Amino acid sequence: MLAVPAGSPRYWSWLFAAPPMRDPLLGIYALLAEWRSLIDPAAELAAAHLKLAWWREEIERLGRGAPVHPVSRYIASLPRAGAVDFTPLGKTLEAAARQISGAPLERGADLEAHASDLWAVPLATAASLAGEQAPALAEAVHRAETALAAAEYLSDAIAGYRRAARFGRVAFAIDELLAANIEDADLSAAEPPLHLQSYLEGLRGRAARYCSQATLALPRAEHGPMRHLLVLAALGARSASGRRNGLRPVRELYLAWSTARRAARRQ
Repeated sequence: MLAVPAGSPRYWSWLFAAPPMRDPLLGIYALLAEWRSLIDPAAELAAAHLKLAWWREEIERLGRGAPVHPVSRYIASLPRAGAVDFTPLGKTLEAAARQISGAPLERGADLEAHASDLWAVPLATAASLAGEQAPALAEAVHRAETALAAAEYLSDAIAGYRRAARFGRVAFAIDELLAANIEDADLSAAEPPLHLQSYLEGLRGRAARYCSQATLALPRAEHGPMRHLLVLAALGARSASGRRNGLRPVRELYLAWSTARRAARRQ
């Protein structure tokens, strides 16, 4: 299933999510899978922009309760869909449009806001579909979602920077690349030079810190209901650390399960 590929962090976060979150997460993850395909560097530019324009109209239809795409129709069928404001998803589509255009981040300081639009806004929409939260709790939960979004962006950039460079895209902030003396040729090299390796290692550490921030930001009262966020943070931190072994899928399963189990006990 494209929404939650087997063995992926999203799969584990969905599998071990609190029951009220599972259907909303599935719908939002399916929506993100549709949009991820459009921002792939290999996607044809004109076609991607046309599809993105169609999705802008579809989100408006979803807000009116009259969507036509199977994914958005599924979301509209959820019990709380009529009470949810879907307009923030427009920010996600605008962020996707920037990625499709190949416009790089000019400053590292812009990363959190851009990542939040791409990934935290959909996560917040899933939480709204699952149930109402007190404003103070909702704000704290969104801080956790924003930190996770930044970690997700960095992890994707690290994993795909070389492929992005082959299609003329820059995955990292321009000011950081200039400060590290990283050239375009370095990004497309089969073996990253030492200064690029050092930069990537710094980004991995930054991604791990974002995962820790997400865990710390989530209020204890929300550990059970929002345990999918804790699972994403735990798996993200492991991935950022670069730990690999032959039993990695089993270890990730155990980490996801044990993280969700501890969170559920705190309810």
